[in-house]
This record gives sequence, structure tokens and C-alpha cells, in this order.
Amino acid sequence: MKSLFDISDYVGNEELFEEILDKENLRIERIVSSGQTSPDMGWYDQDVNEFVILIQGTAELEFDDGTKVELKCGDYLNIPAHKKHRVTFTSKDPACIWIAVFYK
Repeated sequence: MKSLFDISDYVGNEELFEEILDKENLRIERIVSSGQTSPDMGWYDQDVNEFVILIQGTAELEFDDGTKVELKCGDYLNIPAHKKHRVTFTSKDPACIWIAVFYK
């Protein structure tokens, strides 16, 4: 058994992506970030929908239309496929723990 909140092995230099479940039309990941943001190369443009829940920390997402969304513990949102977005802020203390559900 594992806990979503157990980040005792997390070093903090890079984001941690941990696959929890991977099925035909559904993938669930736990992501741990601490100050990391999206790569400078640009926007995420995914072929699948993403339902994301921030279960610890604070973060900010920006969409290509200029909309910014601040997330705090317990906040969630659905990002439709091909909705360009990026992470512009993640808290360091506490580290962010995200659950990302990718689905078609």
C-alpha cells in the first residue's frame, strides 16, 4: 500500500511523475513539484483531456488565451484536449502534490 502524501524519497531538484494506473483510455499520475514550472519551450498541447487535482501546495496555470488559474489544496479543473496550457508557479513549502487523470 502507498500513500499519495508520502514524498519522503522526493529530492526536489526535478518533478516526480509516478504512474498510478494505465488502462486503455485512462491514465492516472501522481506529480510532485517544488518550484518547477513548465519547460521554457512552450505550451503543453495534449491529445487527451486532463482532469487535475492539487492535493497539497499552491500552483498557477496559464492558458494560451491569457487566462491564469491559481490553485490551492483541494482545487481541481478539467483541461480539454489541445487546450494549450503551462504551469507558471508551484510552491516549494509545501511541495505540490497533484493527481492528473488523462482520459479520451
